[in-house]
Amino acid sequence: MPDERDLRLARKARLAGTVMALTMVAWMGGQWAGGRLGLEARYAFLLDLAALAALFWALVVTYQIWRARRDA
Repeated sequence: MPDERDLRLARKARLAGTVMALTMVAWMGGQWAGGRLGLEARYAFLLDLAALAALFWALVVTYQIWRARRDA
């Protein structure tokens, strides 16, 4: 039976994975929609920066999970 710490780490891992997947889907959809609608390039850069921020957050959370499992 997994303890509370393992369940907490599993929830964090699922959240990080979900954020990564949804970020990529939203980024690709935004790039496609921006091209179809003829939006200015600054909006594409804004979307790129938002995607980078979300992926960086997921990377930090993944690193925290790795460290917690390694230290246990």
